[in-house]
Amino acid sequence: MSTLTHVSTALSARHRDRLMGMAHEVTFSQGTRVFEEGRKADRFWIIRSGTVVLDMYVPGRRSPVIETLGHGELVGWSWLFPPCTWQLGAETMTPVSAFEFDADTVRFMCEDDPVFGSAVQQWVGRVLAHRLQASRTRLLDLYAPYGGGQP
Repeated sequence: MSTLTHVSTALSARHRDRLMGMAHEVTFSQGTRVFEEGRKADRFWIIRSGTVVLDMYVPGRRSPVIETLGHGELVGWSWLFPPCTWQLGAETMTPVSAFEFDADTVRFMCEDDPVFGSAVQQWVGRVLAHRLQASRTRLLDLYAPYGGGQP
């Protein structure tokens, strides 16, 4: 992933510290379904260690992996944009340690401090743009006439 979307470089130290002040540590076992596409997005995570894959529901087919995320990367952006439902699914491929954030609390912080809010929105927007491109590329790989993917 681009360093511009990685939390350590995407937010200023002041904004990163403010955001991290709201975090609490969580762990997930390998094979844990973190969230399902279409369900309420009420939290998000920044990976400390381990690997999470993002996948997409495709009727009649196994869900293709869209992207693999690791240390320092954001898991979940749907919490920021109404109607706040997950646009992809996520599953751990290894044991994962992460910082978890309550979406309502962070949205309130963004509304309360417009400069902080703008920084968070720009960071999440860059992540979203990257994920959209990754999704497009992966789906073309799998389903375009010249693609070599298997159902």
